[in-house]
Amino acid sequence: GKHSVNLDSKTAHVTVKPFALEMGIKFELHVTISGTKINVSEVPELYIPEDWMRDKLELNFYKSQQGGGGEVEGVSYDKESRTAVITFLKPG
Repeated sequence: GKHSVNLDSKTAHVTVKPFALEMGIKFELHVTISGTKINVSEVPELYIPEDWMRDKLELNFYKSQQGGGGEVEGVSYDKESRTAVITFLKPG
């Protein structure tokens, strides 16, 4: 619909139109599991800040239904080599 917005004592008339959101990115990770750590290789190159990538990796492995997962203690991510190490609080 149409709306009027007051900005700095001036009125702006705006129209709201629907738009499609971009779909999420699906990618495959290669992992090596050892006790409390998972070594991840071939992390896809995404043009996002490194801390966002660490957050995405943590969310992927935190109590993941696919691999069992668990509480994540930390994530070490190396953008250049496209590798990461996920460390869990408990082994398994």
